[in-house]
Amino acid sequence: MNRWAVIKTGGKQYKVVEGEVIHIEKLAVDKDPVITFKDVLLAKNERGLVLGKPIIAGAKVQAKVLKKQKGAKIRVVKFKSKSRYLKTYGHRQTRMKVLIEKIQLQ
Repeated sequence: MNRWAVIKTGGKQYKVVEGEVIHIEKLAVDKDPVITFKDVLLAKNERGLVLGKPIIAGAKVQAKVLKKQKGAKIRVVKFKSKSRYLKTYGHRQTRMKVLIEKIQLQ
């Protein structure tokens, strides 16, 4: 099937296809490894394109959590010239690796 959707999660938009693995911002998920995304903005199925205003009512994308991990370290440097001020710190964003299982349109 040539079915795909555009979902919104973590302040970002992702184009997803069934069977695809994507990396998203970490979500507060209980022990259940299945996530349902209800913010589906755009979808394509056998009949054509479906556009949400702003989201498609009744549409869901079901995904399975594969792994929780941290991203690459980002170094941040604050510097002020002529005042001997230098501060360096790092940050690692937590991310999730998910498998898109099913795209449902109603």
